Amino acid sequence: MDKFSYIGNADVAYVEELYQQYKNDPESVDSTWQYFFKGFDFSVEQYGEPGENTNGQNGAASTTKGKASKTDIEKEISVRELISAYRSRAHLLSTTNPVRPRRDRRARLELKDFGLTDADLNTTFEAGRTIFDRPATLKEITDALKHIYERTIGFEYAYIREPEVLEWFKQKIESESLNFNPSSDYKKRILSKLNEAVAFENFLHTKYIGQKRFSIEGGESTIPALDAVINRSAELGVKEVVIGMAHRGRLNVLVNIMGKTYEDVFNEFEGEMPEEAMGDGDVKYHLGFATEIDTPEGHRVNLQLAPNPSHLEAVDPLVEGYVRAKCDRMYDGNVDRILPVLIHGDAAIAGQGLVYEITQMSKLEGYHTGGTIHFVINNQVGFTTNFEDARSSIYCTDVAKMTDSPVLHVNGDDPEAVVFCCRLAAEFREKFNRDIFIDLVCYRKHGHNESDEPKFTQPALYKLISKHPNPRELYLSRLKESGDLDASIAKEMEQEFKQMLQDRLNMVKQKAVAYKLQPVEKEWEELRWSTPTDFDRVYDTKITADMVDKIGKALTFLPKGFKPIRQIEKLLEKRKDMFFGSKILDWASAELLAYGSILAEGKIVRFSGQDVKRGTFSHRHAVLHDANTSEPFYSLDYIQEGQEKMRIYNSLLSEYGVLGFEFGYAMANPHALTIWEAQFGDFANGAQIIIDQFITAVESKWQKMNGLVMLLPHGYEGQGPEHSSARLERFLQMSAEYNIIVANLTTPANLFHILRRQLAWEFRKPLVIMSPKSLLRDKKVVSSVAEFTDGQFHEVIGDDYVEAKKVKKVLLCTGKIYYDLLKKQQDDKRKDVAIIRVEQLHPFPTKSIHLKLGKYVNAKTYWVQEEPVNMGAWSYIQRVYRYDQIEVIARKSSASPATGYHTVHSQEQATIIEAAFK
Repeated sequence: MDKFSYIGNADVAYVEELYQQYKNDPESVDSTWQYFFKGFDFSVEQYGEPGENTNGQNGAASTTKGKASKTDIEKEISVRELISAYRSRAHLLSTTNPVRPRRDRRARLELKDFGLTDADLNTTFEAGRTIFDRPATLKEITDALKHIYERTIGFEYAYIREPEVLEWFKQKIESESLNFNPSSDYKKRILSKLNEAVAFENFLHTKYIGQKRFSIEGGESTIPALDAVINRSAELGVKEVVIGMAHRGRLNVLVNIMGKTYEDVFNEFEGEMPEEAMGDGDVKYHLGFATEIDTPEGHRVNLQLAPNPSHLEAVDPLVEGYVRAKCDRMYDGNVDRILPVLIHGDAAIAGQGLVYEITQMSKLEGYHTGGTIHFVINNQVGFTTNFEDARSSIYCTDVAKMTDSPVLHVNGDDPEAVVFCCRLAAEFREKFNRDIFIDLVCYRKHGHNESDEPKFTQPALYKLISKHPNPRELYLSRLKESGDLDASIAKEMEQEFKQMLQDRLNMVKQKAVAYKLQPVEKEWEELRWSTPTDFDRVYDTKITADMVDKIGKALTFLPKGFKPIRQIEKLLEKRKDMFFGSKILDWASAELLAYGSILAEGKIVRFSGQDVKRGTFSHRHAVLHDANTSEPFYSLDYIQEGQEKMRIYNSLLSEYGVLGFEFGYAMANPHALTIWEAQFGDFANGAQIIIDQFITAVESKWQKMNGLVMLLPHGYEGQGPEHSSARLERFLQMSAEYNIIVANLTTPANLFHILRRQLAWEFRKPLVIMSPKSLLRDKKVVSSVAEFTDGQFHEVIGDDYVEAKKVKKVLLCTGKIYYDLLKKQQDDKRKDVAIIRVEQLHPFPTKSIHLKLGKYVNAKTYWVQEEPVNMGAWSYIQRVYRYDQIEVIARKSSASPATGYHTVHSQEQATIIEAAFK
């Protein structure tokens, strides 16, 4: 923002202060003041000080020739403020709405608002230099300002606080928008893209009357807009564009931007299932697509359209994570090679909090993707709700101001203005690697879908819309009237348009766009879908003793001059003893050993969440900090030559956005171990949409694989209802068809092996781990080094303490409660009660459990859990484990996961343990 706020006409003292600043250092004041003071100095040199007459005697302020009066200076200031006000507020006047007049937002840009009148119009002012690089009359200045700022683009940018960004943007607007006039060929391209957009909608409207298609009618300028973004970005070096969008216009984008054939769309409307399809699939306007296109300038660009459910904006963080993964893996971190484009609806961008989350992520180290182009198809109605009822802000894009991202509001009936905005957005993103928003103000010709009647709720608006010609018709007329398109070319393009319509209706065969798989896509192709028998196999996840030593040395090494705090010194001593003395590793050491072994293999480990570098419970300490300088030291980056670096990031306080980002990252790279950790497991509640719509249904709905890992701290320890349960029951309720892995582990070695198994498999599955809290420091929760060098993942762990023939009772359990049961068993020397740990709950290890239970022929079996009986795993056990004699021991059914009173918790816990051994 201009650091010099509005200055009243009488604030001459402040102007004098600025002038002294200017004399000392011209760059210390705003550029517009620099122009003014230059002019003032010139005036003084020519005519003397203000108010000073030619014979040297002081006189009254004068406006006669040869003198620069106080009034002259005040008017110069007024003109300067008029220009500044136009840059700040003229977007409130611009003619951006194609179907109804704009509300009066009190822009206050009349001459009288600045103490000026029509009498000043022919006066020349130095302030004109800020626009023309020369003095100009007030009429010239106001005409230029109106031409730049009051037409079909509303420029919103004056709040930008970095001077170089603000100046660059201002110059682009005030020089290039004045002179923007596409070539004849470009105008024909714009018209041809509008033709394609209209032809497609007409085809569907004729052939599939009443079927939902969420048409783009009224916003057809979206198609030349995206075409312009892609083409200009390609000229600037972009190799790949990743698009995320909801329903409105999605089918049109698939056909006319991505190159999907009408035949494919036709089959989807007919409801035909492709032969190669698996799972349940999703509706046609949710599906993704990938293609390669050649731009008119000869650049080849890879285009990706991400799948997206009906949860509007849910795709946003997925796109960002996908782009970040591609940038890390394919483009050597060069964000200028891959571009995220997010297409929003006006009601969604204003109403969905996820947009705020991803905007806050945009400049953070762990989530930066080089800037996103946000494109809003603003049809002024959300479902049936008018924009006046859909937001409190003036614009749907006001979230952009949070990060000083400029906004271009543009009338959808002016496709050339739309194209200008898109080209400017591509250039801005490439120049500054930050977000920019384009607000395409248009309308929706039909209801929310094509069977909806919009006049029920918006009769006045839809009366206007019904009489309004589409953008293609308006642009064609404009080209004819202006002479930009001669009669023969116009007639030829009209004939081509009509023939296109007829060809599509006749289902003329289109040639599908050839697509060459990217390297990471080939890696996905080399994997395979899982089969039920895969879960009966044991996978090799062990590492060598030499590798254990290498990682141990890295985890206990400090660079010269690095001063750790006292607690970390003790931690490092303990680590050194575990790796090189006792050879017994705790939970944190096993976890870091898993990450280090994967990094040493040259694979990416990406890990994010709130406080993950140290761990919520201060157990991990993957990053150490110098006690004096706070400089970080990443121990796992120093294992061996050629390894990958540890990518671990403390996230912003977001679950929905961050989990979506990590899912997108894992979707792009099959050989990256991508992890999200909740601070407490139930915080995953805030990301439930990502879990429901993407993680658990990724294979069935989207026909994609994904290996994302979720670490969710879980366990009843008296910390109350919000810090006890990661809602194990929800994940198990969503478990079916081998869709995800759900585990509740009790040993460090099992954690190590299950993490390594994620990349050892010939397929990928999301993994949900109910992580421990108190067990992180429990002396019983350890594993010997031999279990890492000569071990495997155990889905079920039996009981070596009891004597099988004496066992009368078998306790099946999972997770932390095992150690409570173990203490009771050991303290009371109960060799008649066996405890079997189910480490992997889904897919349920029925065969392994049968083998363990087979030893105890005379025993009664119970499922024991900490959670209330209506929560936890019990309902799932009843569903998947057909064993009639099993009973449950648990807390009573409850509406809340846990009590908030520690004494009550202790009593409940003791009751469960007593009942288990009764």
